Amino acid sequence: MRLAAYEEQGIARIGIVSDDGQSIQPLDLDGVDARLGILPLITAQLPLADLARQAGPARSLSGVRLRAPVPRPARNVFCVGRNYHEHANELSGSIFKDSKDGEDWPIIFSKVPESVVGPTDDVRLPQGISADIDYEAELCVVIGKQGKNITRADALDHIYGYTIVNDVTARDVQQRHRQWHLGKSFDTFCPMGPWIVTADELQAGSLDIRCLVNGEVRQSANTRDLIFDIGTIIENCSRGITLYPGDVIATGTPAGVGMGMNPPCFLKNGDVVRVEIQGIGHIENVFKV
Repeated sequence: MRLAAYEEQGIARIGIVSDDGQSIQPLDLDGVDARLGILPLITAQLPLADLARQAGPARSLSGVRLRAPVPRPARNVFCVGRNYHEHANELSGSIFKDSKDGEDWPIIFSKVPESVVGPTDDVRLPQGISADIDYEAELCVVIGKQGKNITRADALDHIYGYTIVNDVTARDVQQRHRQWHLGKSFDTFCPMGPWIVTADELQAGSLDIRCLVNGEVRQSANTRDLIFDIGTIIENCSRGITLYPGDVIATGTPAGVGMGMNPPCFLKNGDVVRVEIQGIGHIENVFKV
């Protein structure tokens, strides 16, 4: 099932998207605040079969504005760094000279909830703060069941579904502060969407992922190339930390980021970045001052 948060005539709604991505059936559920996107459905553990029975008549998706499926996560977005083999290697010649393939433990950092915007919203270039803005196409896991110290073997049972994020990054801010949080967390630096595909409909271990900048393919890989697979990521994020329904985890980006090019090629005003993931769809955002 594809579950989307959207806006129609200025009113926040949620609904079920058709398999072809062309139409949506609104869900008008008692006690569910659609301004929170899909989050209330996840936290309430509402059965998907019940949702399907309560969906209204289909209408064209072209007449609505899609929002981030979790427009305001309850807490920071969990993120994994250097989690594709070739991406880890391409950073070895950059400011991250300690980057290498074959790390023993995943690198985990976070982005603040306010960084999240919708799948077609503009991303704002922070004038006077950073000149080195980069893109990072990523598969994002949405947690559906609470857990702590979750084992890799049990991890997939805790997933509600999957979506797409662009982990936008200010590279010079990363270098300046010698950590990742601030350079990842600017307002609008986490486009998300276009919807959540529930876990029962997607085998996330082998999905093609691409990023295009102004129509040029920059990143192209498959999730089977992850250094740490999704189960291992969840196991590590939940060590001593309770994961809650609605938590989101970005799983890392493939090679082809702007910093890894020679010379580096960062985003500028008017650039259009499109992220595509097989079985989910795409997000596309314009970068503007």
